[in-house]
Amino acid sequence: MIFNFDADILLYVQEHIRNGVLDPFFKTITHLGDGGIFWIVLTLFFLCFKKTRRAGVYSALALIGSGVLNNMILKPLVARVRPYEVIDGLTLIVAKATDYSFPSGHTAASFASAAAMFRPLKKPYGLLLLILAALIAFSRIYVGIHYPTDILGGLVSGIFLGIMGNVIGAWLYKKYGKEETA
Repeated sequence: MIFNFDADILLYVQEHIRNGVLDPFFKTITHLGDGGIFWIVLTLFFLCFKKTRRAGVYSALALIGSGVLNNMILKPLVARVRPYEVIDGLTLIVAKATDYSFPSGHTAASFASAAAMFRPLKKPYGLLLLILAALIAFSRIYVGIHYPTDILGGLVSGIFLGIMGNVIGAWLYKKYGKEETA
């Protein structure tokens, strides 16, 4: 039942939303999440400045958690095959992935970092990061590399890890650091 739900959504997106205008946009958006590179670079940038350091620390903690939980534990444990390998008629428009499908690492890292930085940053910036995370998540369905339920799994784990990055980061600041305001 879940497989049919996932397959129906993927094929609907492929047949009714994909087009020559949106393809380059979503290919670019999806590659922002490759290896978490956008989020890692943004985190490192924020760590360099006192005004944004708290957001950088929270994001770093969330990204580390995401790498461990999603890429090292859940993906090998669940070992879900990619949708383009099993859904008849689904066309992949980016290079094939070399790891398992569940959960979406792009989505998990994006939401972990964006959720972690949401509170310590001013609202418009935090909101923009959440919108980018949502675009990266949707792009994974758009390009045909993830099932919708992979995205849901990455979203849930990412938000949880973003919150945990805030909780652990605030505890570390309270215990070891001086109070800084963003």
